[in-house]
Amino acid sequence: MAQLKKKFGKRLQLLRNKNGITQEELANQTGLSIETVSNIERGINGTKFDVLEQFAEIFKVEVKELFEFDE
Repeated sequence: MAQLKKKFGKRLQLLRNKNGITQEELANQTGLSIETVSNIERGINGTKFDVLEQFAEIFKVEVKELFEFDE
């Protein structure tokens, strides 16, 4: 499970940077704290389904694309 969290976190950070969004902006758009966004990106925390949908909406991708990891 920890490996999935780390891969997801790296993917989230990649999408965030690609879209020119700061952790603070992402936190504001999702209602999460900056610390929570940081913890998700570092693979410390996972997230809920409704937040996954928010991430997908913000980055204009389908939810499944949040889990497309480069190996």
